[in-house]
Amino acid sequence: MATTREEKIASNTVFAGKLVRVRVDTVELPDGRQAFREVVGHRAAAVVVPIDADGNVVLVRQYRYPVGEDLLEAPAGVMEEGETPDECAIRELQEETGHRARSLVRLGQFWSVPGFCDELMHVYLARDLEPSELEADPDENITNELVPFTSVVELVRTGVIQDAKTIAALLMATHFESGGVTDGDSR
Repeated sequence: MATTREEKIASNTVFAGKLVRVRVDTVELPDGRQAFREVVGHRAAAVVVPIDADGNVVLVRQYRYPVGEDLLEAPAGVMEEGETPDECAIRELQEETGHRARSLVRLGQFWSVPGFCDELMHVYLARDLEPSELEADPDENITNELVPFTSVVELVRTGVIQDAKTIAALLMATHFESGGVTDGDSR
């Protein structure tokens, strides 16, 4: 099979902000032609599907400025410098829902939007929740909503849940809960 790998020839950073950096890379295609690739650099992140003792998923609702809407999402956030994916999942769960999980299972990972962004999302299922709050980020206005786990697929199908990371994480959790396997260990 012929290679489809593109080799970077040059890279020019055009923006470097707090959350993202944007670069334009010149690449050589397998047939020798050159092309440009616009890449958004973003730190890896963790997304958590927390399920309470009553079988409800603890989701967060927050306003998302780029789309101009409140979205219903799974708790998630970027990894801090030196933080592992597990540590990020634990921290984000506490910051966004006020809970800690006695059981944390790694379900896998996925690229959020690989056509132009290098963000890798690590997915977790959290169970046996207990109250444990951390101070929320000062620029986030989040409310929690309990949604029966048995209804999440329908909420995705009907467009109530539109956030891609939440859809992917819920799909992975649904598969796991129905007896599917995961790439991680119970914690």
